[in-house]
Amino acid sequence: MIRSTVARVDLVALTRNFAAIQRYLSSDGRRVAPAIIAVVKANAYGHGAPRVALALQEAGATMLACADIEEGIVLRQAGVRVPILVFGALSVSDLDGLFDFGLMPTISTPGAARAVQQAAERRQSTIAYHLKIDTGMNRLGFRHDNLRRTLPDLFASPNLRLDAVFTHFASADDPESPLFNTQRERFDAAWAVVEELRPESRVFRHSGNSAALLRDSRVWYDAVRPGLLLYGIVPPPLASTIDLTPVMSLTSRVVAVKGLRPGEGVGYGWKYQVHEPRTVAVVPAGYADGLDTRLCGRGHVLIRGHRVPIVGAVSMDMITVDVTNLLEVRPGDEVVFLGQQGRESWQRIDAREMAAAIGTIPWEIVCRLGTRIERHYTP
Repeated sequence: MIRSTVARVDLVALTRNFAAIQRYLSSDGRRVAPAIIAVVKANAYGHGAPRVALALQEAGATMLACADIEEGIVLRQAGVRVPILVFGALSVSDLDGLFDFGLMPTISTPGAARAVQQAAERRQSTIAYHLKIDTGMNRLGFRHDNLRRTLPDLFASPNLRLDAVFTHFASADDPESPLFNTQRERFDAAWAVVEELRPESRVFRHSGNSAALLRDSRVWYDAVRPGLLLYGIVPPPLASTIDLTPVMSLTSRVVAVKGLRPGEGVGYGWKYQVHEPRTVAVVPAGYADGLDTRLCGRGHVLIRGHRVPIVGAVSMDMITVDVTNLLEVRPGDEVVFLGQQGRESWQRIDAREMAAAIGTIPWEIVCRLGTRIERHYTP
């Protein structure tokens, strides 16, 4: 059985986006373009991590990155062979997974360093890690201005091997923020300290997420970490010349068409009341599928190539849309939440548009799609 509301994930578009990013990174004339660490955390931004990760591996991703050990295990069980970097904190996870599934941890605190060192020592093994430097995000990471005190103990750990150093930008998607450049300068200074303390190490640097790699080639370093760009979405408010295609579409079907008389309303709370005869279509998708309740009165869908407004409350399993001006709408007609229905630009709705309509970010739009929505992959 296939539910009416489905997400279609175009793996060909995904690999084309990966190749387009590669071409962009080669465009500034460097002898060696930075490698790509493909970010597939949060179920590959809602697209389905196992299938997406395998496609990116075949496309040539140097490394994949996920949020925690549990996500990394899912990737290994799906057959991913390339290195997998775990971005997140390690203190709440079972560290055995790092060793049993060949995952690469991020060391971002002295406590994490001690815990991983002890686990590696018990196993009489050595594990490679990436060192995270906090240059201003003020979440995880060794403080950039305290490294000469905190790093020597880490570097003395006999069972830990430093492979890379990285940081994360707090405001890469805000062109007006001076913090971006401040963090870049702090990271460069931190790298100098690492080289001073570990002059014999052959390690690489990375810092550029999707927004950062678009903004400034100085932060490309040895590798970049695109996430949203891989899925064909440019981080707002930035623009890009990279030829990208949205990877996911979200569609459903009309299940009923209803007439409203003057003075009547529709849905919980009658948030949409009419003063003249109107026609609404009922669509079997709601907030349990990841549609935000704020879409009521703000969002649109495409039916028969036309934009129609979402009206009435977004409920758990259903929404209603006003189709008064469309002739012959009937049950079974396709409804597009995200995607294209026609050749014109106005016949497309993407995650940036939906996010702007409700005052959120496109990351949230794609990541929150519900587990009961089937992902159909092409090819």
